[in-house]
Amino acid sequence: MNPIVIIGGGHAAPPLCAALAEAGLGAQVHLVCAEPHLPYQRPPLSKAYLKNPAETLQAHRAEAWYAQAGITLHRADPAVAIDRSARTVQLQSGASLPYGQLVLATGTRARRLPQLPATLANVAVLRHAGDADALRALLGTARSLTVVGGGFIGLEVAATARAQGLAVQVIEVALRLLGRSVSADLSAHVLATHRAAGIEVLPGATLDGFEHDGQRLHAITVNGQRQAVDLLLLGIGAEPEDTLARAAGLACSNGVVVDASLHTSDPAILAIGDVANFPVAPAWAPVWGQAGTRARLESVQNATDQARCAALTLQGQHPVYAALPWFWSEQGSLRLQMAGLLPPAGTTGASTHRRPGANAGSFSLLHYVGEHLRCVESANAPMDHVMSRKLLEAGIHPAPAVACDPTVALKSLLA
Repeated sequence: MNPIVIIGGGHAAPPLCAALAEAGLGAQVHLVCAEPHLPYQRPPLSKAYLKNPAETLQAHRAEAWYAQAGITLHRADPAVAIDRSARTVQLQSGASLPYGQLVLATGTRARRLPQLPATLANVAVLRHAGDADALRALLGTARSLTVVGGGFIGLEVAATARAQGLAVQVIEVALRLLGRSVSADLSAHVLATHRAAGIEVLPGATLDGFEHDGQRLHAITVNGQRQAVDLLLLGIGAEPEDTLARAAGLACSNGVVVDASLHTSDPAILAIGDVANFPVAPAWAPVWGQAGTRARLESVQNATDQARCAALTLQGQHPVYAALPWFWSEQGSLRLQMAGLLPPAGTTGASTHRRPGANAGSFSLLHYVGEHLRCVESANAPMDHVMSRKLLEAGIHPAPAVACDPTVALKSLLA
């Protein structure tokens, strides 16, 4: 037996387990989860799970499936150390798991503000089920919510809280919402949509004062003005959870550094999902930009596709990770979907073309570099998103005049 130990219970581990089980390797697999739950879907945590106290976690796989596949689960027993020379993983319980191959699927941790103690009762973050349970309880008694950070998580929770009748304010220190994720045009639409829903949004804000007694946060200073705080959510992004990797001496830089087959600097250890910093495949230069650069993506798609690639690597093959990146976010009535990656600001030959949808809130933005379609952002236009993914995966670059004509369906280009 060549034991395969997987550390992590997020979105990358379940598809890796499934691929290994399908290959007949399930009996060799040990899955180590820090949480007591079976690996579960994370996107609902900021939406349906917060809205309804009766909502339960959506497990990727039933416990019986893991048993039938021969996979050994270690729940509520986090890994605390890796001994690379002995090829063992030490668990918090004191157990020691030998491995022939090890996979780090440790994801990310919520970024916090150093000025705020993590123990403040009315300051929340949202990364896992425990966070969501605490936030759901707090929302049930709160009258207002202040969100620091205009990223996906912050805006999703803001929309959820507003739908529950809370007064909601979003504070973003950058000049626009979702500044690292979407185009300026889509950002402006997101801003207008949230303001129309009654959410106060302050882009370009200055946040420079916090009043707390070590138990609760009482007030913050925004744009020089003191304002009371009922409940505050920190939605200021996430950091790669590479603590184990760094302690084990693996190469790390904005996550765990891996090669095209997802090996770390130790050939017996792989890293996948949100924690992995991987090289851009040359084949995807038209979508990603310059080949030879590196990236770390925080998305369900990336975690799932890297898991499939890692399964092949663990079976002795030499795949090259080259999946098309795509993302989505639901914020109240707004459904955002993105395929490909935006050209960097200032890219020579970059242009944006709008494809109208059924109404003012439905459209797609097609981003080109020269004649190459690089990215499509869709707002409440799910069919555009599906077809744009197919176009990008197939390497088809329709001329803007054709792709943006609302009378010509994108799917016709694949006929």
